[in-house]
Amino acid sequence: MKRRKFIAASVLSSTFGVSAAQNMVKTVDLENEIYELKSYELTFGGAELALLKYLKETLNPAIKILSGHHPLIFKEVGNPEPKKLWSLFTYPNFEVYQQCLALQETSDFIKKMSEYTASGKIYNRISSSLLRAFDGLKQMLDPIKEAGLFELRIYEGQNEDAVRRKIKMFNEEEITLFNKVGLPPIFFSKMIVGPYQPSLVYMLNFRDLEHRNETWNTFINHPEWKVMSSKEEYKNTVSNIRKIFLEKV
Repeated sequence: MKRRKFIAASVLSSTFGVSAAQNMVKTVDLENEIYELKSYELTFGGAELALLKYLKETLNPAIKILSGHHPLIFKEVGNPEPKKLWSLFTYPNFEVYQQCLALQETSDFIKKMSEYTASGKIYNRISSSLLRAFDGLKQMLDPIKEAGLFELRIYEGQNEDAVRRKIKMFNEEEITLFNKVGLPPIFFSKMIVGPYQPSLVYMLNFRDLEHRNETWNTFINHPEWKVMSSKEEYKNTVSNIRKIFLEKV
């Protein structure tokens, strides 16, 4: 995050002056980031290397130039069928997200992409969700040292009010307890476009499965969680939980 702020300040100061740049960077820092979460369902027989080459050499570097944040690439733990690759893109705001969409429509970009698909179909379909960071954690955190396991969690609510109350719980109490017991987050967000609305989405990271289980057990048995989860205002906020275990590629 500090590196992104430095880049922004350098560009802005050359145009508007140092004081104006500092004010503008401060405003950007206060914005809730936008996340785009994509899963690529691979074709049978595998075109994984071609898709990875496209993501690592073309799409992700281009988005990093505009967003200031390098997209993360994951694969699912185990041997799921069909096999999927996941990408997590981070944008400082909706304006930069729209700029990245426009970039992918340019003739040069399309021509470059066609080089990777010349040998045939590299994925069946893309599933995409657009997420907005919580007020309680407006910017994505870096993975912990030696992070080997990432847990993506989707909390569905029976209606918008249920999700609103669960987000309030995170912002005012639950994120603080996560930090206290050592549950290391990457991001927290509300799904604003995607297949599981109304819902919230967040990601944690751990050294391994043992670290994950030990830390979750500490959280579930913590007295503050027992008090928090028994409050009337937070009852019936989650109707379904989806958990996806990932590792970086």
